[in-house]
Amino acid sequence: MNIYVGSLHFKMNEAELRELFEEYGEVASAKIIFDKYSGKSKGFGFVEMPNEAEAKKAIEELNGNEIQGRKIIVNESIERADRKRDFRGGNPDRRGPGGDRRDN
Repeated sequence: MNIYVGSLHFKMNEAELRELFEEYGEVASAKIIFDKYSGKSKGFGFVEMPNEAEAKKAIEELNGNEIQGRKIIVNESIERADRKRDFRGGNPDRRGPGGDRRDN
């Protein structure tokens, strides 16, 4: 099961995150998300636990607990639907909100 962990202290590292969840069972991976430009933690991450019962127990017991001075949010991660979007907000078949300017 993939678990979302939010409101993490910005100095928490992946080894500490893994250790926190290993108290409840096997952890396949623990990843903290970092800003690609600044390299700083975004304050959330994901933990993958192969055993669903262990994962649910970790979610139940860790959600709302204070860890490193912050109340963390822990719940089942829901995969986003299609993340690929036309960043211009227009029709993906057109070159932009105004279409292909050469057609005008």
